[in-house]
Amino acid sequence: MALTVVRASIIKIKADAIVNSANIELQEGLGVCGAIFYVAGAKQLREACRPLAPIKPGEAVITPGFSSQAKYIIHAASPRYKKYVDKSEAEEILRIACLNALNLAVENGCKSIALPLLSSGSYKFPIPDALKIVVNTAEKFLAENDIEIILTLYNSKAYKYYQLMYMGIERRRLDGT
Repeated sequence: MALTVVRASIIKIKADAIVNSANIELQEGLGVCGAIFYVAGAKQLREACRPLAPIKPGEAVITPGFSSQAKYIIHAASPRYKKYVDKSEAEEILRIACLNALNLAVENGCKSIALPLLSSGSYKFPIPDALKIVVNTAEKFLAENDIEIILTLYNSKAYKYYQLMYMGIERRRLDGT
């Protein structure tokens, strides 16, 4: 199918699965995580996450979507960027977290998945680097899988980076140059 990039809150997107930028304890957090817990029903989601925790950075698990619009919530533990001396290790963990989330969606029969820009909020992953990793991982995944991936960029800074990094590329591809 396709990769679509939108500037929106992930909780507003209609998809079979939404991805939570989760902490390793699968507890309610800030940002995307807090919004997802709120919209899904925090008590139910906490109870569903409790037996699945803890997970390691890069791992992903799935729960029902409860009161959210999504059938499933996929919780992907992405890296805290500043924790890693070797930045390539953080990059690889981010790629694996994204890939594990996408694989869980396909394994559970999802036709669409909404994915935030993992690690780029409170985990301080540089937005341009996170964009490259997430977009490249999604594009490679789409070459072998039939699913709609909706990359949600919540803030204007991330969306501006996306426009600078990819919009010209898309126009050239459409023009055939």
